[in-house]
Amino acid sequence: MPTTGFHKRPVPGPVHVRVPGPAGSGLDGDHVGDHRNHGGEEQAVLAHAAEDLARWSRLLGRDLPPGAFGENLTTVGLDLTEAPIGQRWLVGDELVLEVSSPRVPCATFAGKIAEARWIKRFVEHARPGAYLRVITPGPVRAGDPVRIVAQPDGGPTIVDEFREFFRPR
Repeated sequence: MPTTGFHKRPVPGPVHVRVPGPAGSGLDGDHVGDHRNHGGEEQAVLAHAAEDLARWSRLLGRDLPPGAFGENLTTVGLDLTEAPIGQRWLVGDELVLEVSSPRVPCATFAGKIAEARWIKRFVEHARPGAYLRVITPGPVRAGDPVRIVAQPDGGPTIVDEFREFFRPR
């Protein structure tokens, strides 16, 4: 049976975040089960907004706590959908992350959520969360503030890239 790194939960204390290299997660102690499609420098960290988890909780009629979408980082007050590719965040006092691409739903995600037509629904709602690359390694702790410290001029947003990926060819 293949392993998965999908199962996430909040942890007490700091977790070190680093550049993972060509495969793997950027978080110490995290696991990537499918190195072909997940992990690596462009997908070092996966973020989802708490507001999107709350919205999906209402739509699905069940609690979706932080980590329910397999994310490493659950943000509050950031619109990840409209975040431009290249936007940089300071998380806590040291860690700098850069928005690199939208999350693309996979079979593991669909299996974990266990809802009929999950991938189709997720694509239709177009609030995919964001993959992040590590610019400056450092620790992350639950409750750390996330501040936007660099904003690119123009360019595509997470939702632009997500819609382009799923655009009929």
